[in-house]
Amino acid sequence: MEALKGYLRKGGKVGFRNHVLVLPSVSCSAKAAQRIGYAVPGCAVAHHNEGCGHLGEDYVQTMRTLENTALNPNVHSILLVGLGCEKTSPFEIRNFLEEAGKRVEMIVLHEHDVKKGIQLGIEKASELVKDASREKRVPVPLSSIVLGVECGGSDFTSGLAANPVIGRVADTIVAEGGSVILSEITELIGAESLFENRVSDDAVREKLGRFIKVMLEESKKSARAHVDGVDMPNNISPGNVRGGLTTIEEKALGAAVKGGTSEVVDVVDYAELLNKKGLTIMNSPGYDIESVTGMVASGANIVLFSSGAGTPSGNPIVPVIKVTGNELTESRLPDMIDFSAAPVLEGLETIQGSAEKLLDLVVRVANGLEAKAEALGQDDFSIWNIGIKM
Repeated sequence: MEALKGYLRKGGKVGFRNHVLVLPSVSCSAKAAQRIGYAVPGCAVAHHNEGCGHLGEDYVQTMRTLENTALNPNVHSILLVGLGCEKTSPFEIRNFLEEAGKRVEMIVLHEHDVKKGIQLGIEKASELVKDASREKRVPVPLSSIVLGVECGGSDFTSGLAANPVIGRVADTIVAEGGSVILSEITELIGAESLFENRVSDDAVREKLGRFIKVMLEESKKSARAHVDGVDMPNNISPGNVRGGLTTIEEKALGAAVKGGTSEVVDVVDYAELLNKKGLTIMNSPGYDIESVTGMVASGANIVLFSSGAGTPSGNPIVPVIKVTGNELTESRLPDMIDFSAAPVLEGLETIQGSAEKLLDLVVRVANGLEAKAEALGQDDFSIWNIGIKM
């Protein structure tokens, strides 16, 4: 395995990408942000549909996601693009980031109009990219990895091959002193005991139980959907059913193993910054893009994402490595899949042997190799809403 290298940030965190993040504070300025970011190589754009009309906890969560995404160590500096009247104030976001030690530039469209604002944004972004280009990678330990683990488009192979291999990589990173984030609380329903027994702290165990209970109760309120003529259980997608999964419990047992076997050291809310090294569970829905967005805001600097059916989704600032256990998916979707664990199912390779190869790929991607989602330009970013807008 080649030596791991990354960008040292203030506070000792390590980034594996060196992006200038163009961050709209509200959906009304998102298109201008896109035009700026796409015009300047070296920029990444977190375009989204949020920023106004939020109330209470939903507003707090939206602000937390925007602010903590910008704090991710894969971000060198930030260009904030605001409209000027939104609730998620770009002025407050700028102040928060500057206090945290990040370099921030800002434009507000109400002050410049759209065309002039875009031109000014391009100029500012170009200067930030020039500064970022001076940063150099340095050798860093494996403990620098903050690994987000995700699954989507799951099928019968996910829980038998892809997720166990990812789980073994997660255990290795934890053993080396690194961090792993497991999310998708909806996909722990039915497998709660696998994690409750691995929590030594009563307060952490209670918090995990509370998050699972909320998701379970919300699920019970919803009617089963009929999709393509098939009766869908709650929290199971049509693709899951076609892939051989029948219940949320069955799906959960397969999804849970991607978190490995390490002790659960903490449970955090959606997009909340990590507090401890080791395995942390983050509250999130099962919707892949919102889940990955939350883990990146929590501090993940690389993501392993298993998919039986395949998906192109990625993230603006963090490489998302796709793993499948399905040989047909690997051959049919070569632009989406980075790594195949199918040889495990075929008896041609052990879980440990496959995990060692996957960890080698994680290091190579961390060192600069493009993941397939990056090559496709998949800068997917979506914030989990937990309330109505007014």
